[in-house]
Amino acid sequence: MPAIESQFWNPKTETLPKEQLQALQLVKLQDLVQRAWNTSPFHRRLYEKASITPDQIKSLDDIRRIPFMTREDWMECQSEQPMFGDMITRPEDEAIRYHLTSGTSGRQPLRVLDSRKDWSWIADMWCYGFWGFGIRPTDKVFFAFSYGSFIGFWGAHYCCEKMGTLTLASGNMTTEQRVRQIVEMGVTVVCATPTYALRMGQAAEKMGIDLKKDGKVRRVIVSGEPAGSIPAVKQMIEDMWGGKCGDTAGMTEIGTIMIFECDHQPGGPHIIEDHFIEEVLDPDSGEPMAYGERGERVVTSFGRGFIPLIRYKTKDLVCKVPHTKCGCGRTGDIYEGGILGRVDDMKLVRGTNVYPRAVEAVVREHAEIEEFQIILTRRDDVQDEITVKVELKPDQADQWGRLEGQLGKDLADAHEGLRFNVELAEKDELPRFELKAKRLQDLRPQY
Repeated sequence: MPAIESQFWNPKTETLPKEQLQALQLVKLQDLVQRAWNTSPFHRRLYEKASITPDQIKSLDDIRRIPFMTREDWMECQSEQPMFGDMITRPEDEAIRYHLTSGTSGRQPLRVLDSRKDWSWIADMWCYGFWGFGIRPTDKVFFAFSYGSFIGFWGAHYCCEKMGTLTLASGNMTTEQRVRQIVEMGVTVVCATPTYALRMGQAAEKMGIDLKKDGKVRRVIVSGEPAGSIPAVKQMIEDMWGGKCGDTAGMTEIGTIMIFECDHQPGGPHIIEDHFIEEVLDPDSGEPMAYGERGERVVTSFGRGFIPLIRYKTKDLVCKVPHTKCGCGRTGDIYEGGILGRVDDMKLVRGTNVYPRAVEAVVREHAEIEEFQIILTRRDDVQDEITVKVELKPDQADQWGRLEGQLGKDLADAHEGLRFNVELAEKDELPRFELKAKRLQDLRPQY
């Protein structure tokens, strides 16, 4: 464990000069590709089809020779060879953990195995993020998360044990029970999705609890949704809880977080580049995007041994900027604004691209709104319509007349003049979410 005063969980590698960091990445990439070639029939077939062999990886640029992995490839592999396909590199009986992807997209979840070594690494990556955001052994960490087969905050839980914090799992508690325990136990760190952090804050208000005065929370760590880096959302969370809100992002396929926001909060999370290569590519052409340009994240993971993840297309939209934007000393680059959305979340409405995250960024600028939902319909089988339904906070009902017009204008301004219908929902009409929020309903006919 590093010194308490250190900003870094792994000071040596987190601050490596770029040239040395890239040299380390190359060695790890060469080893990973060789291991996948030797032990994973799936990867061997993939590389032979692309006429690539491990000895051809002589520089980091050679990563572009390697074909992409996709979720569809993985699903097909597991469908043809249940349960886990032939991409695993070790016998199944060596696994100690079994996970499923969240399935929020409506697709068949992927089945994932982890070895003891994998699991130790997964926890270590969370330690990078927790320590970097100022969490220390003296903290009390509360997980507002129901543990199941979805990996969620599982790795973070074991990270806390590794760091020596008091760790509180909330299991099947109600939202109100969680709020009470956070206050009664003097919890200093809360982990949740951004949506659920807001929901707990709203519940506390209804219970007559002022979390800023009655609680001791100094950090809220969020994950699982693009909203974690929306400034208005973070500000709402910080105003409710009285502590800093930090964003992280991970994937079940990769096993852990790959990016985290440090305590300096530079406007986006750092990439853990000593354990990952993160490319930002044009979603259509596959060509690299320059700093400051939006593209799709393609991830190569060095830490997971059971299932090699090499050039995995995440469908996450990001914008990479240099590490020098932050003064913390880390040399891992930054995703400005965090995860900006997903390639497959985009909806085309009357010729305009609409992303749920972009809608949320506008909606959350209006503090009167408690919850919202996006609904797409088609009128007369011709005209697409987009409606944003909102629930107001209990004491804001008299603001509707003003808000209806203003929100519609703000949404149109952010979407090339596209007209949004804005409707008022009844109290508690809209769904609430504990894990990943799914606020967009596309009710248009699917052809």
